[in-house]
Amino acid sequence: MRNTATTFHAPVRDANTPTTKEDPLAAPSPYWGDEAIWDSKANAHNPMLDHKGRVWYTARIRAAANPSFCKKSSTHPSAKLFPTERASRHLAVYVPNTKQYTFVDTCFSTHHLQFAEDADHTLWTSGGGEVVGWLNTKKFDETGDAAASQGWAPLVLDTNGNGKLDQWTEPDQPVDPKLDARIAGGFYAVMPNPADGSVWGSVAFRYPGAIVRFDPRTQLTEMYSVPLPGYGVRGADIDRSGVVWVSLGSGHLGEFDRRKCKAPLNGAKATGAHCPEGWRFHRLPGPSFAGDNDLSVESSYYTWVDQHNTLGLGANTPIATGNLFDGVHALVDRKFVTLRIPYPLGFYTKGFEGRVDDAKAGWKGRGLWVPSGDRTPWHKEGGKGTKPLVVHIQMRSNPLEK
Repeated sequence: MRNTATTFHAPVRDANTPTTKEDPLAAPSPYWGDEAIWDSKANAHNPMLDHKGRVWYTARIRAAANPSFCKKSSTHPSAKLFPTERASRHLAVYVPNTKQYTFVDTCFSTHHLQFAEDADHTLWTSGGGEVVGWLNTKKFDETGDAAASQGWAPLVLDTNGNGKLDQWTEPDQPVDPKLDARIAGGFYAVMPNPADGSVWGSVAFRYPGAIVRFDPRTQLTEMYSVPLPGYGVRGADIDRSGVVWVSLGSGHLGEFDRRKCKAPLNGAKATGAHCPEGWRFHRLPGPSFAGDNDLSVESSYYTWVDQHNTLGLGANTPIATGNLFDGVHALVDRKFVTLRIPYPLGFYTKGFEGRVDDAKAGWKGRGLWVPSGDRTPWHKEGGKGTKPLVVHIQMRSNPLEK
């Protein structure tokens, strides 16, 4: 098998699209001072392959002010429910063999993206802030109409318990048992659930953090806060049974199984702390902080679930980024297997994917693709001008297998 690496410059639709070079400087770099090195209009963040081999990107295509179909006066169903004024990053799709790059204007901001396993090949996104957004890619392919092919919705808890989306209280208001309750905090990770069609997200980088479940049929949300000793939700993924696996700042891999919840999943008390029994914590490898042996210093950024056994450690194996271990941590039979990547020193990945090239070729036909994902490769071996790389990991069933 021969692999090649190519590059292309992601364009933007509008000439007045801002660039990252114009972003405010938080603090001077100890190496480069106030020199603005990063200069990107597209500001592409996350790619994802579809069933046709195209690459979908969360990428900026224009300035942040939204078009009229997103706003309050629009007849768009999502705008009538929850109009949006701004979106800082959108969608685009690239066809590698023809180099065709198509802009998809969205009313919601985007960050991560993931396809559902449905007939519409729905592309779900995170990063929408107050809303979760999606694109019916089948409809977009057929019509080219981005407005008609997209939707978005606020995150609303069913606190009145009637199973329907009703008038809601706002995030800064107390819960009213007669109304639903909109919550603040959008998706960071986004995870379509293959078991029931729901879509999960992580509410990240806050204390203690939470995961949320959005039902596309009712457009209602459930929220599950992380109980101690866990805290600090980061990136997450879901397995084929609907169990969520999440990297935690507490030095754990968190496991949440909604099927274990005993209390009602809606109603005035279902606001986050109603299902501690659904959580289980797996201490990540590494030394402890002084005085607390239960917490690992490992700082895992993201977790990905190998739903289809692409690595060879078994289907539904959760694999967490080992960001202080130069590699990844796979949870196998409730024990971690660390796969360390020796080069470059300080290897830092933010996400990865598995691929089966030949299901009949055994371990040689499958593997894990792990990129170096940090933003500062110039500070590592190789110095200024160094580019990121990707590592292909394959697992023999035994060390002597050929």
